[in-house]
Amino acid sequence: MTEIPLPRQNPFLLGHERAEARLLEAWKSGRLPHAWLINGPRGIGKATLAYRFARFLLVHGNPADAAVDEGPSMFGDALPPALPETLEVPADHPIARRISAGAHPDLHAIERGPVPEDRNKDPDKRRIQTVIPVDAVRAAGQGMALTAGDGGWRVVVVDGAEEMNVNAANALLKLLEEPPPRAVLLLVSHAPGRLLPTIRSRCCQLRMAPLAATTVIELLGRYRPDLGAAERVALAAIADGSVGRALALADGDGLSIKRDLVGLLSDLPNLDMAAAHRFADRLARREADAAWRTAVDLTSRCLADMVAAGARGESPESRGYSPEEAACLDRLRGLASLDRWVEVWEKTSRLFAQADGANLDRKQVMLSALGSMESAARSGV
Repeated sequence: MTEIPLPRQNPFLLGHERAEARLLEAWKSGRLPHAWLINGPRGIGKATLAYRFARFLLVHGNPADAAVDEGPSMFGDALPPALPETLEVPADHPIARRISAGAHPDLHAIERGPVPEDRNKDPDKRRIQTVIPVDAVRAAGQGMALTAGDGGWRVVVVDGAEEMNVNAANALLKLLEEPPPRAVLLLVSHAPGRLLPTIRSRCCQLRMAPLAATTVIELLGRYRPDLGAAERVALAAIADGSVGRALALADGDGLSIKRDLVGLLSDLPNLDMAAAHRFADRLARREADAAWRTAVDLTSRCLADMVAAGARGESPESRGYSPEEAACLDRLRGLASLDRWVEVWEKTSRLFAQADGANLDRKQVMLSALGSMESAARSGV
C-alpha cells in the first residue's frame, strides 16, 4: 500500500496556489474570518491545506507580529516590514514537529477515530467510527476555552465535517456562533451539502478545484516512484483530478482491473461467464480489499461515464478512456436506452453499498452487477 504522510504531517502541497493565496491574503488583511469551509472533491489535498494553514497561523500569529524588521539600510532608513509570501513552514520547525506528532495544545482535530473499545488495539486492527461523535466536538470546545500559548491563535480542524452526527453538528454550530477570540475553525468537506445550512452560512467558503492531470502525474512520481511513466499517465487520466484516487487505483491494481472489466464489457450482450467468475474470484479473496474497492469504483464509473457521455452527446474518450475503451462503451451504450442504463447504474450502486454495509458475498455481488449489465445490453438486441 502507498505510504504517504497524514495531512497534519505533510508540509508539501502542489496545485492549489490560488486557494493558498486567498488564505494568505485574508491573514495579511488583519480581518481573518473565524471559520472556513474548505470543500472540493476527495483526495485533492483539502485537509493538507487546512493543516498547512493551521501550522502557519500557530507559527506567525497576527500579521503585525509577523513583520520582520530587516534593520536599517545603508542610508539609515528602516526597510518596510516583510510578510510571508506563502503558507510554507519548514518541516523541522518546532511547532511543525509538535503538530505532526499531534501534540500542539492550540490545535484541535475533530475527526472519526477508533471505536472506544478498540483504542488500545493494534492500529491495523482498529475499527473506525462511522460518524464524528459529539464528544469529539465538545473536547475541542473545551480546549478552545483555554488561553492560547503566547497569546496566539487557537485552531480547530474538522476533517470530514459532513460525517458529524446531529448532536456533533449542533455542538459545532454553537462554537461557530460564539467563537472565542483569536480562534479559527477550518472545516474540511467533500460533501458540503450534507452540512447544516446554518453551519455553511457561518463559514467563509473556499472551494478547491480538482488537480490538473500534470500535477497528479507529478505527485504520483513523488509518492509512487516505482510506477513507470506510462502507468502514471494512465492513472492520472482516470483519477478525475484526485491524487488520492490515483493512489488508491494504483494500490488496488486499477489499470489491470480496468483492462479486465472493459474486456468483459466488450463481450456484451454475451457475457463470458468463465471470465466473469475469474474476475469476481480475484475480488473475493480475503486480502483483496483494495482490489474490491477499485473494481467497485471502476464499474460505477464506467456506467456513470457512459450515461453522462450519452446525455451530453460526447465520447467517453473525453473522460479519460483510451480510444479502444471509448469505442467499447459507445457500442454498449447503443444496445439499450439511456434510461435503462441509468436504472442499471442506480441498481449496481445500491448493490455495492449493501455489500459494504451488510457484508455480502463480494463474488456474488460483482456477478450480479455484471448480470444486470448483460440483461440491459440484451434488451436492445
